[in-house]
Amino acid sequence: MTDLDLLTQSLARNVKRWRTERGFTLDTLAARAGVSRGMLIQIEQARTNPSLGTVIKIADALGVSITTLLDYEQAPRVRIVPADQAVRLWHTDAGSYNRLLAGVEAPGPLEMWEWRLMPGESSDSDPHPAGTTELVHVTAGELTLLLDGAEYRIPHGASASFESNTPHTYANTGTVPMDMVMAVSVPPVRRESAPPAPSEAGPPEH
Repeated sequence: MTDLDLLTQSLARNVKRWRTERGFTLDTLAARAGVSRGMLIQIEQARTNPSLGTVIKIADALGVSITTLLDYEQAPRVRIVPADQAVRLWHTDAGSYNRLLAGVEAPGPLEMWEWRLMPGESSDSDPHPAGTTELVHVTAGELTLLLDGAEYRIPHGASASFESNTPHTYANTGTVPMDMVMAVSVPPVRRESAPPAPSEAGPPEH
């Protein structure tokens, strides 16, 4: 069984587990995540490998980190992730990639990522839930961040923080590879409560 097969099965198991934990039906989760009901069914049956964007949407809708969706084990107090176990979820033929280094629920999802963007390449991100905050630290090259129609340049050695509840793009408009470390904090999602049962006491007396 390949690493991709293991990830597909872990994702299937954990999406269903957390959907049940939150009290979401397939239709509810589909609406919250902005993905089709059919896609969710395929994911829960381990019949598809969804894109990184789809996994992020589902994680955001469930209020859990991507690490939680890909790992069924309860993390110990100190969880060490060896370098060869960091999960690469996106890459291009030119050499751009991201890797999910670690993630916890604290109390909402908190993730740490490693990114590399080759010259001329970029990666678009859909809006995250309101209250989501990202921190980036550029370790090589220069990051061009596009947010709300504005362009921000973050050079080597600099850091930035921003709310990511609007569409945003990470880009490398320079001539050398751009490396950065990124942390993402997402607010927790509350369990969906069942509708109140009809009263058995009959209409109130007047």
